[in-house]
Amino acid sequence: MIVAVIGLGYWGPNMVRNFLACPGVNRVLACDLDAERCEQTARRFPGLEIVADLDEALSRADAAVLATPLSTHHALGMRALDAGCHLLVEKPFTETSAQAQELIDTARCRKLTLMVDHTFLYTGAVRKMAALNQSGDLGRLLYFDSVRVNLGLFQHDTNVIWDLAPHDLSIMDHILGGAPEAVQAVGARHYYEHEDMAYLTVRYPNDLLAHIHVNWISPVKVRQILVGGSNRMLMYDDMEPSEKIKVYDKGVEIKDREQVWETLVSYRTGDMWAPRLEQAEALSLIAREFIASIKEGRRPLTDGESGLRVVRVLEAAQKSLTQGNVFVPLAD
Repeated sequence: MIVAVIGLGYWGPNMVRNFLACPGVNRVLACDLDAERCEQTARRFPGLEIVADLDEALSRADAAVLATPLSTHHALGMRALDAGCHLLVEKPFTETSAQAQELIDTARCRKLTLMVDHTFLYTGAVRKMAALNQSGDLGRLLYFDSVRVNLGLFQHDTNVIWDLAPHDLSIMDHILGGAPEAVQAVGARHYYEHEDMAYLTVRYPNDLLAHIHVNWISPVKVRQILVGGSNRMLMYDDMEPSEKIKVYDKGVEIKDREQVWETLVSYRTGDMWAPRLEQAEALSLIAREFIASIKEGRRPLTDGESGLRVVRVLEAAQKSLTQGNVFVPLAD
C-alpha cells in the first residue's frame, strides 16, 4: 500500500516516521508547499519519496494522511477522497460539523475508510481508563474533570479551545459515551484576538458533568484528568513518567433515616493502585489501525463519526463564547 503524507510541518514528519515503519505499507510519499521542509524531511527519512505536486501524490497513493492547518482539512480531504484515497485527518477533524458530515458522506459513498487522528485514544493510559469503565469497576460515572495547560504554543489561526480541547473532548467522548446535552464556554483574550484560556462545561443526562480547562499562559505544564465514579475514582497524569493512571477505592455512601435531616453521609477510603499500561507508541498504533481498517473493510476506532462528535462540541463551545457564555444545546 502507498501512503501519501500531506503537510510536513510539526506533525507530518511524525506521521512519515510511523508509516515508514508500518507493516503493509510499501512506500510513503510526502508533499508540502515549503521546499525547505521537504528537503529537511527527506534527509531525516531516506526511504521517503518527495512529490512536489499534490494531485500527482494523490493519484499515486492508496491512502492519504492530512497533517495540514485546520482551515485546509475539508478542501484537501475532499480532493483526497475524490482521488480515491482512504483518508486519515489530523485533529480537529474540520472547522464545522457540516464539513465533517460531507467528508463522512463522501467517504461512505465511495466506500473509502475515513479516520481522525485522536492520538490519545491509542495511548495505554486512555485504553486502560476505557477498560476500567467498561468493566464496571468505576460504577456510575459522576464527573470528568480535565486540565490541559502550558506556556504556549500560541496559534495564529484559532483559539485555545480548538487547539487543545479536542484531545480532552475525544477522551471524554470515548470514556463517557452517550450524547451530551449542552455546552458552556467561558474564555478570555489577553494578548490578541483569540482566546488564550478557557473553561468548558459539558452537561450530560443524569447529572453527569464534564469540565475542561485549557490554557496557553500557564507557568507550568499540566496534563491531568479526574474521572469520578460511584464505586471508584481515577486520575490520569500524562506528565508522570511511569504511574500515569492511579485508581482510588474511595467514595461516598448515603444512608437515609426516617427524617430527611437524619440523612447520614459516610466516606469510604480504600487502597490506591497503579495498573500496568501498554507501552506502544500511540502514533504507531494509529498507523496500524488505519492500514488494518482499510484492508479489513471495517470502521476504525476513531472514525469520522467520532471526529464529528468532537467538532459539534467545539462548535457549541464557540457559540457559547459569542453569546455571553450561555449553555448551548447540542442536537442529537
